[in-house]
Amino acid sequence: MTQATLAPEPDSDADARFRNWMRLNLARAAEQFGLSVTGVPVFGWRLRSIGAIAHGPNGACWLRVVSEQPQWATGEFWTGNQDANVLTGLPKPVVLASTEWDEAGWRSQRAEVMTLLPGEPCSPSDVARTEIELPDLWWGELRRSLRRLAAAPTTRITVTQGRVNGLVRAAFGRHRNLQINHWETIHGDLHWSNLLQPQLGILDWEMWGKGPADTDVATLYCYSLRNPDLAHRVHSEFPEILESPDGTIAQLWVAARLLKRIRKSGDFPDLETPLRKNSEKLFSRPGIDV
Repeated sequence: MTQATLAPEPDSDADARFRNWMRLNLARAAEQFGLSVTGVPVFGWRLRSIGAIAHGPNGACWLRVVSEQPQWATGEFWTGNQDANVLTGLPKPVVLASTEWDEAGWRSQRAEVMTLLPGEPCSPSDVARTEIELPDLWWGELRRSLRRLAAAPTTRITVTQGRVNGLVRAAFGRHRNLQINHWETIHGDLHWSNLLQPQLGILDWEMWGKGPADTDVATLYCYSLRNPDLAHRVHSEFPEILESPDGTIAQLWVAARLLKRIRKSGDFPDLETPLRKNSEKLFSRPGIDV
């Protein structure tokens, strides 16, 4: 079944050729781990990763290959999923095995075999553009998981004060500044396609580490702003966070990060206006703009 599942598409353009090359990477990883790819491959952001359900002697799993230019294939981001194995009591995958290889100095590949979580992504895209109906139990599990994660000790660093300052000034003007007063362990990329339903699952742990307090809730809220009902639900579940000084600061730095992606990469341009409107309201809160 691997051969049929990973059949190449017509080489119609550069993206198609790269997708076919990533399929070959997935097949190579499957062979090395003794797995058969049985699911339809899913490509990640800008085709930098490919993943699919696979089967082996121990049953179903998730097989993922990420490809980077060699200068980026290093450090905490590169090994984030496997490093996250130290986090327990959370609805997340566990990396069972990994391997790396180099493509003649052009690209570096990292393959990981992970436990397979039940459910489907809450949204096919990071930004939720349609309504998502989630039970109270799901929201309660998310709150519990984020509290547990925030208290987890780690030496990993997701972002620094200097990086926050640079993003905020680039997005909102040179006179803007945000002082991060509290830091905690965060997922770092908590958007709607990284969350599973109907049973909560949290995917993609590449960016986890120490970051500004309340970043994860702020991230989920910012990714919900195109959907007012969903944004209202997020706010109603976490009012004590989103209305707090730390939560306000977190929303502003998350907005600055997303605005950079919109500006540099052209991702989700329809999110820019609601992000800026929300940020204008946040900057008007006492003690925020310093």
